[in-house]
Amino acid sequence: MKALVKQIAENKNRPVPVLSFPSTQLLDISVKELIFSSEKQAEGMRAIVARCPVGASLNMMDLSVEAEAFGAPIKVSENEIPTVAAPIVAGEADIERLAVPEVGAGRTGIYLEGVRIAAGRIAAVPVFCGAIGPYSLAGRLMDMTELMMACFESPEAVSVLIEKCTRFIVSYIRAFRAAGAAGVVLAEPAAGLLSPDLCEAFSSRFVRRIVAETADEDFVFIYHNCGNTVPLAQSLIGVNADIYHFGNAVRMEDILPLFPCDKLVMGNLDPLLLRTASPSEIRERTASLLKRCARYDNYMISTGCDVPHSAKWENIDAFFDAVTAFYAQ
Repeated sequence: MKALVKQIAENKNRPVPVLSFPSTQLLDISVKELIFSSEKQAEGMRAIVARCPVGASLNMMDLSVEAEAFGAPIKVSENEIPTVAAPIVAGEADIERLAVPEVGAGRTGIYLEGVRIAAGRIAAVPVFCGAIGPYSLAGRLMDMTELMMACFESPEAVSVLIEKCTRFIVSYIRAFRAAGAAGVVLAEPAAGLLSPDLCEAFSSRFVRRIVAETADEDFVFIYHNCGNTVPLAQSLIGVNADIYHFGNAVRMEDILPLFPCDKLVMGNLDPLLLRTASPSEIRERTASLLKRCARYDNYMISTGCDVPHSAKWENIDAFFDAVTAFYAQ
């Protein structure tokens, strides 16, 4: 186990939720302002570290950034996370023509600079970057339904597309590492839609390569998947991530027995509850999840996915209070 992973695992009272967009409330800015400003991203990360007992500082899980770099049109609104407006790949000819962009294209340069600034200003905890997984990126470049059909009808062409996605992701993560990131959260949610065989063929084998080609003893690789990951466990174990992070589509009690005890596994409080529930319900749900998974030494609580920008800060505070109280017993 890498030293930084061990440090995080030994401080379970300082969880690592996927918490970034609610920084807009702390800075009194819009989501749109945040996604176009390196300075505001860094300040948002610093504001969360100042307020919350986190074990690491995460930049945003914005799964449109890499697709935009490839040329996909992006739908941007004042207070919603940006999304891909339309696919740019419709078939084998488009895949063949698709160029792998340079790192820095689109908003990737803004996100890299945000992490560089944050790494220089945040000393209390490590700074982690975020990136999309290869199959999930392919699904944004090529309509997700069309991509799934093409896995059966044109598997070689799909592999070429995912290979191009993989090359860019490797370069992007290496650039983040050079900018001062101590780790990456790779989000591969679309792989949760696949069968075990298809997951291995079109996601895990490419993620394995990304892990290998960005590996460093001082760099932590977190694999995130918020889909139905129980049937995919063996394939996911094979990517050799340092930490695994799962969403609330599964029960942690079902996932934890499937993973080696030397792999830190995180999850999976429903992040939408932080917007809709009351603080007392958040404390109750958090404590319940901690109790149910307490027998697993390699478990660490987190949110199941990205916390909405409109989550109530009283609920976020209640989550951290419940974690602190549990480990103070």
